[in-house]
This record gives sequence, structure tokens and C-alpha cells, in this order.
Amino acid sequence: MNKDALKIFHDGVQSFNSKRFYDAHEHFEEIWTEHDLDDRVFIQGLIQLSVAFFHITNKNRNGAIGLFKKSISKLDRYLNTTQLVVNINDVIKSTHQCYKNIQDIGDTNEFDWSLIPTLKV
Repeated sequence: MNKDALKIFHDGVQSFNSKRFYDAHEHFEEIWTEHDLDDRVFIQGLIQLSVAFFHITNKNRNGAIGLFKKSISKLDRYLNTTQLVVNINDVIKSTHQCYKNIQDIGDTNEFDWSLIPTLKV
């Protein structure tokens, strides 16, 4: 990832960790659409994860469920790696827990926000 894309990535991580999920999505999306990447799937997984959390804030349970499922299918490929996010195993585990939690509840107001991972770079 080039220097410009890496700066945008770090901005995305900061937004994500501050629970500004729409902003995180925008940063990751900018990398995905405007930069050449060797592996676009990882960034796409982070975009989808950010949008899943954003859907919860908008009371869109079904949208969140769908985006968690898509995100997991991509992020699971990076188990035991340290590509950009050094705690990816923790992030993947938390994502699975969030996915299960949103499926188990009837209302997004019941979502357990303590399950949200922190991205460490």
C-alpha cells in the first residue's frame, strides 16, 4: 500500500475505533476505489464491517446481518496474519460474536456494543 493510501487507512482505523463507522467506511472505500492494492479483499472486508456497525446505529438489523456475513467471509481469510491490522484474530473473533449477537436479538437497541473490536495497527 502506498504512502497516501496508508494515511487514509490510518484515518479509517481512527474513525472505526472512535465508533464513527460511516466515516471509517468512507476512508476504507476511498482506498478500495482510488488506489491500486495487491489485496483488495481485506479492505473490502473492513468496509463491510464498518457498514454493518453503521446499520446497527440506523436500526437496520437485517442490513447489519447481511454485512456481517459478507465481512466475515472475507476477514476469515486473514486469520493468523498481521496484514495491516496486527490483532486481526481478535477482530475476527469479535466480528463473529457481533454477528451472533445481532442475530439473537430482536431489536438493534439490544445490541451489545462492548463486543466491537478495536483495530490495532
